[in-house]
Amino acid sequence: MSDVEIGLGLQSNLSLPEYARLAAAAEAHGVDVLSVFADLLFQPPLPALLEMARVTERVRLGAACWNPYTMHPYEIAGQLAALDSASGGRAYLGLARGTWLGDIGVTQPRPLAHLREAVEFVYRLLAGEGAGFQGEVFRLEPGVAPRYETHRPDPPLLIGAWGPRTVAMAGTVAREVKIGGTANPAMIPVMRERLEPGERGAGREPGAVRIVVGAVTVVDLDGAAARRRARKEVAMYLGVVGEFDPTIEVPPELLADIKARVALGDHDGAGALIPDELLDLFAFSGTPEQVAAQAQRLIEAGVGRVEFGTPQGLDTLQGIELIGSKVLPALDRSPVGR
Repeated sequence: MSDVEIGLGLQSNLSLPEYARLAAAAEAHGVDVLSVFADLLFQPPLPALLEMARVTERVRLGAACWNPYTMHPYEIAGQLAALDSASGGRAYLGLARGTWLGDIGVTQPRPLAHLREAVEFVYRLLAGEGAGFQGEVFRLEPGVAPRYETHRPDPPLLIGAWGPRTVAMAGTVAREVKIGGTANPAMIPVMRERLEPGERGAGREPGAVRIVVGAVTVVDLDGAAARRRARKEVAMYLGVVGEFDPTIEVPPELLADIKARVALGDHDGAGALIPDELLDLFAFSGTPEQVAAQAQRLIEAGVGRVEFGTPQGLDTLQGIELIGSKVLPALDRSPVGR
């Protein structure tokens, strides 16, 4: 079993030269995976990913995550193929149902069918065999195949999910499942339990699917300043994922107040409501030593990858350099015995 990976999750709100600079620094510091978010109303992730592929040689790259409601699996397959070719086979396919899509009038019926069929559509199309696919949601006519050369027919699959049914489905087909917006070690055994029926049903060994945990990260030598920034950054995500974690109980009135302030654009006010113990379950924040301790608890709980999410630091480049120079060396990433 390979060592636990360390990844960075970047928001798609930067310029292309910034992505090049950040990706080069991340690879130089030993980061294993670079993900770009596909959050609503931010830039599409592909341009940033292609720029990062251009300046790197080793790191894996992917969108975390595309969704099959705003982008048809045909388009997802083409963008994935472009990234995989540009990176020499370092791309992964990230899929999730998506969040906040109601803000643009997009409904999300039958999410399990959409995700399951999107996976099959993408891989059948990239295989180029023209076998076709007839699903309940998506259809690929027999004989249809890409009119371009693909690097691989099957870049590894990551599914972003929290719910038991979707996680069980991920257990049948995915290489990784990501729970986004959490730094809570108690979620790892919960996810293992949810994955196992799918893994066993597909004839896979329990534990075949790696669990990825990612959350807002702010690391700085000034730990207090880092935690203040993290509170502000995590407020919008806490309003979404705070209800998904069955191992904790966020007071409903606190969650409602946080959501209301975020809706008004008062992210500072929303963040100020988040107590220390809750912040540590939904973000990595503080000094390098504090962040390393949080990551180590997740490694010991059995994660396959820790993804330090945007903005990484009070300054993103400085945050990446601190993660690389101080957080990573402090970690025991061997999964032996876990």
